[in-house]
Amino acid sequence: MRTVAELYDNYYDAKAAVQALESAGVPSDQISIVTNKENGVDVEGQGSYAGEGAGTGAGVGAVAGGAGGLLASLGMLAIPGVGAVVAAGWLAATAAGAVAGAVAGGAVGGIVGAMVRAGIPEDEANLYAEGLRRGGSVVTAKIEDGKMAEVHTILDRSHPVDIDLRRSSYAEQGWSQFDEEADPYTREQIEQDRQRYCVERP
Repeated sequence: MRTVAELYDNYYDAKAAVQALESAGVPSDQISIVTNKENGVDVEGQGSYAGEGAGTGAGVGAVAGGAGGLLASLGMLAIPGVGAVVAAGWLAATAAGAVAGAVAGGAVGGIVGAMVRAGIPEDEANLYAEGLRRGGSVVTAKIEDGKMAEVHTILDRSHPVDIDLRRSSYAEQGWSQFDEEADPYTREQIEQDRQRYCVERP
C-alpha cells in the first residue's frame, strides 16, 4: 500500500474527491479528509475527535467508513499551528493520537508527523499542513500499487493545488516550512489567501 495526498483550496472539491474515491471502490477506511474549520463544514451532532479515544485514535477510526461513507463521520479536532479542523478517517485518527501523545509528554509530530509516518515526503507534508493552516483541505488515501494511476486521475479531476507552484508562492512570502508554534490563520487572513489564489466558492 502507498499513500497519496492532495491539497484543495475549496472544501467542496475535496469532498467531491472523497466521494469519487469511494465510488471507484476505495474503502472508506483507507481515505481521510482534513479541512480547516473556517470552511464552515457542519458537524453538529457528530462529535469531537479530541474526546474519548483520541489518545490512540480509536475514537476517530471506529466511526470512519460507516453506512453513510467517510463524510458521515466528520468530527472536530484541534491541530497545533492550524487550529480547529473538521476531519474524518485514518489521518485524523493518527493526528489525534499524535496531539494527545504530545499533551501527555509522548512523541511530538502533529499533522506533519502523521503524514510522514504514512509515507508522505516531509517537504510535501509541511506544504499540506501549511495549506490547511491557510484554509485548505487535504485528502489522503492508502492505495494498492496497481491502482495508483487510477486514483491520481480521480484526485486530479477535483482540481487540486499545484504543490510546486504553491510552494514557490509561499516561499516568495518568506515561508520555509510549517510551524506548529505559529498562530492559526484568522478568518480574515484565510479570506485574503482565497483571493490571492482565486478560489471559487459554491
